[in-house]
Amino acid sequence: MNLPVALNTAPMEAASVSEIPRGANWQYEPKWDGFRCLAFRDGLEVAMMSKSGQPLERYFPEMVEALKSLRATKFVLDGELVLLRGKRADFDALLQRIHPAESRIRKLSTETPATFIVFDLVVDSRGRDLSRRPLQERRAALEKFATQYLRGSTRIRLSPATPDFAIARQWFEEMAGELDGVIAKRTDAPYESGERDAMVKIKNLRSADCVVGGFRYAAKGNLVGSLLLGLYDDHGKLNHVGFTSGIKVTDKQSLTKKLESLIAPPGFTGAAPGGPSRWSSSRSGEWKPLKPQLVVEVQYDHFSGRRFRHGTRLLRWRPDKKPSSCTMTQVERESISPVDLLQ
Repeated sequence: MNLPVALNTAPMEAASVSEIPRGANWQYEPKWDGFRCLAFRDGLEVAMMSKSGQPLERYFPEMVEALKSLRATKFVLDGELVLLRGKRADFDALLQRIHPAESRIRKLSTETPATFIVFDLVVDSRGRDLSRRPLQERRAALEKFATQYLRGSTRIRLSPATPDFAIARQWFEEMAGELDGVIAKRTDAPYESGERDAMVKIKNLRSADCVVGGFRYAAKGNLVGSLLLGLYDDHGKLNHVGFTSGIKVTDKQSLTKKLESLIAPPGFTGAAPGGPSRWSSSRSGEWKPLKPQLVVEVQYDHFSGRRFRHGTRLLRWRPDKKPSSCTMTQVERESISPVDLLQ
């Protein structure tokens, strides 16, 4: 490819902060829950690179065709690959798109096609490198690009952006559970490949009370490594929803003895943890079911597909809480869909 930026260019990254910054030099965007992707096009050649520098075009042939169908024949776009089901993003279905079988990839590309939500323009349609220009200029160029080339596209969409702190706060609060959070970018900063100085992310951190339905031992030793978390559904079934491993070292020996005294099947009466993965040792992959007596409060950032998307942080034990009060209603709530913001 004859482009002014290399295929191994790392995307600009974001530092984590606890509060949304405010001021005249900030632009706010939704934080989408998908695969970060840099899309390159030079004539008939298209490349899609992940955040880790791995090519993605093999897994998303429908997106390659969408990029080739644009009238612009040169560009580098930065954005997020997501999989939308109606007005909801489905990260679990997106993960299924990374499959070794070509036949499976082709089948899924038509059954569950991805959407590329773009939020930065690194090289414009004239082949000019915009990376040294401030964000306010790049955003104006991106909006012009979207007007000229993305209008009518269902596979490639422009992510919304606003300089208004109140709107960013509204996104953060009203779309909690649907959005991964909010991104804030300095409008006077260039596109800093691989750096975190000009962009921050603010995640929606919430807490929930969960039943400890089981545990796993650590890979080494005879001490607990992680607690397996459960929530009751409308049918009274205890479903596995995730794990927490933030256990203080000084607590592990006494906690392990306490947990071992409560071992009893089945642990989870609804959805249960899977078996060992190829990354687990035989011991760390096994899980022990517990009597549903212990309750913990954990902090989490995203709940989708009836589970915590990432590991949770153990806040405290809740001996004052009845296990039966730990229900899905804590984490499943109605929220405004961010898909309505897309252009």
